[in-house]
Amino acid sequence: MSADAIPDPRAVAGLDLLLGLSEAAVIEATGLARCRAVPQGARIFDQGESTERAHALLAGGVRISQFGSDGEQVVIRFIGAGEIFGSAAIYTDGRYPGEAIAIADSVEISWSQGEWQGLLERHPRIAINMIAIIGRRLAELQERVRELATQRAERRIAHSFLRLLRQAGRPSATGTEIVFPLRRKDIADISGTTLHTVSRVLTAWQRKGLLVSSVQRLTILSVDEIRRIAETVTAPNRR
Repeated sequence: MSADAIPDPRAVAGLDLLLGLSEAAVIEATGLARCRAVPQGARIFDQGESTERAHALLAGGVRISQFGSDGEQVVIRFIGAGEIFGSAAIYTDGRYPGEAIAIADSVEISWSQGEWQGLLERHPRIAINMIAIIGRRLAELQERVRELATQRAERRIAHSFLRLLRQAGRPSATGTEIVFPLRRKDIADISGTTLHTVSRVLTAWQRKGLLVSSVQRLTILSVDEIRRIAETVTAPNRR
């Protein structure tokens, strides 16, 4: 990782965490923060490591994964620009529940536990924003559990794409590109299905002209058709 940099207050002001704060409060939060450029593939923190800082992403992308007792790794979430990560562990057991890896060249900002607590005490709006963020993520997690229990794999994959498009979709010449580099295993993990099923579904969708997949990049050519698949009610299939 590169040496610490001075964060841009305009970029910091765009964080979900700081929405609604005064300019003076944003400047204060910016001045307390540590800002680092993180190259693609670099690890920001490890699963089980003591939580020393609260993190947010100014640019790039981060993959959050967990290892089970059998050593199997599962992708839990992707973090995009403007989102916080790694902070909830401060209020639980004090250890990061997963590892964070930069999946693109990124810029990460963070605060020590003391700085973080001080900001929340002085600016209750930050705490309110954090509750809203955690609430949305909990609702998304509940939705994913419901999908896993009641929906066929194709629908779950479609729902995963719609979430990724909302989080990291960017218009391109042919459709909407998901800016995160995505492995097929990543898609399988976040959809709760197998690598074989993801490969079969993506190949079929590409033949139908719904998407283009190349070098860990996905461009959705027909968002409406992906949404139609996600909303089509069928008998559950847990493949």
